[in-house]
Amino acid sequence: MKNQIFDLQRRLINFAISIMEIVELLPKTYTGTHFKKQLVRSGTAPALLYGEAQAAESRKDFVHKMKIGLKELRESYITLTIILEKPLIKNQKAIGTLNECDELISIFFTSITTAKQNMKKR
Repeated sequence: MKNQIFDLQRRLINFAISIMEIVELLPKTYTGTHFKKQLVRSGTAPALLYGEAQAAESRKDFVHKMKIGLKELRESYITLTIILEKPLIKNQKAIGTLNECDELISIFFTSITTAKQNMKKR
């Protein structure tokens, strides 16, 4: 547990890089191309949205941007699951990326919940 990265921005950047690496492994078929485009969008968006959330103009704006990031993570999770279950690729990195996506979903969900509770206290 000590080796786990707790810096969310760094984790999201590493997640985006892993997604890009997985996308490069997908086959050059119609299905492969479809999932390449889908995954590269949803898998890189959370890092960018987190950056936007850090510069949010209000807590409401922060929650909104984090919710969009959460949607993108959930979309990435389902896309990765389909890629692995088909299987379009067999890659240990993809399994690790799927697990990281699940953890990031939990972090985003908790952050949104906490921010909403803090909004109610004001």
